[in-house]
Amino acid sequence: MSTPRSAEVVRDTNETQIRIAINLDGSGRQKLDTGVPFLDHMLDQIARHGLIDLDVVAKGDLHIDAHHTVEDVGITLGQAVAKAVGDKKGIRRYGHAYVPLDEALSRVVVDFSGRPGLHFNVPFTRAMIGGFDVDLTREFFQGFVNHAQVTLHIDNLRGDNAHHQCETVFKAFGRALRAAAELDPRAAGTIPSTKGSL
Repeated sequence: MSTPRSAEVVRDTNETQIRIAINLDGSGRQKLDTGVPFLDHMLDQIARHGLIDLDVVAKGDLHIDAHHTVEDVGITLGQAVAKAVGDKKGIRRYGHAYVPLDEALSRVVVDFSGRPGLHFNVPFTRAMIGGFDVDLTREFFQGFVNHAQVTLHIDNLRGDNAHHQCETVFKAFGRALRAAAELDPRAAGTIPSTKGSL
């Protein structure tokens, strides 16, 4: 069996202190402590549905709001994924998933293109999920793509309940990420690009 693709990244700024450890070839184990309960719930979806072992500890300026913490966790997770996936030799590169939750349905498509791009279409039905500002969902994924160097398309196709909308997005993201980062035995040692690099 190949060596697990793991990484640990620490981000320390005046606004946040974050440590993330991941194993892309894990089983979905997670240990999450961001100080933002709904974010922990969404990160749990990524770990479980992506079969990524994920350890996240974050301390942020929550006395202001959750913006810096959520965005910086996305940034740090992106850095950790980029480090863990390495030179991208043998990965499938592309991944997609559709995930329903009751009335809600979301589609997420990932490309380890080496070019950061976020296309985010989630018409949330309300502005807050408990104490969580839904605008922070986009900030999380923008931080992720900028540092993972991936192209990411996120579409909530339908949904009436904002919690369900958000949860289907994170579940689909976990599954799409797993598919894209997965090693393809037929492509062992090759870069999945006609350019020869990603």
